[in-house]
Amino acid sequence: MAGTSGARGAAVALTIGLLLLAGPALADDPCLKLVFDRYCLGGDVTPLLQTAPAPAVYRNVADSLALVFPDGDNQLYVLAFAKRIYKVVRAYGVSTQLRFDDTYRLLREKYGPGEDQSQFPEYAETPAARLASIRRGDGRAVHQWQPSPAWRIELSWTRELGISLNYIATELDRAREARIESGL
Repeated sequence: MAGTSGARGAAVALTIGLLLLAGPALADDPCLKLVFDRYCLGGDVTPLLQTAPAPAVYRNVADSLALVFPDGDNQLYVLAFAKRIYKVVRAYGVSTQLRFDDTYRLLREKYGPGEDQSQFPEYAETPAARLASIRRGDGRAVHQWQPSPAWRIELSWTRELGISLNYIATELDRAREARIESGL
């Protein structure tokens, strides 16, 4: 028994030592939310550049980086600012009312009612008129959930991207917006 407790003690000491060594690294690479079982919202984007499959599109402008990965019929956009992932977007290849309603229902069941931030012209009072306004680019359906102060989810339907599910790191998104507004 004494040998067993000694081995346990050594294992505990080793684990504590590893945690102490990893502590600064973990603090430097916060994962606010693991999105789609692969993308670490808030984490360093560099490891994504070194994994397979490589992104189909790679665009780097100043402190911003956009990576696009195929996802079956869909596209996954990983957006980074200052080498940190601030947004992960799944843009659905097929945009239908059924897709939007099903995704909205799943999010509502998991996170509650959320907040409707949709913008439609005054004439778009019926679902058909709203859909027509989205297709023309006059309207947009947006629902938002904030399960954590550190990140939020948006389900949107716009003319530009169709239906998309967005996971956004709140502080990184604010820092990026501030940089854009300052003109730097």
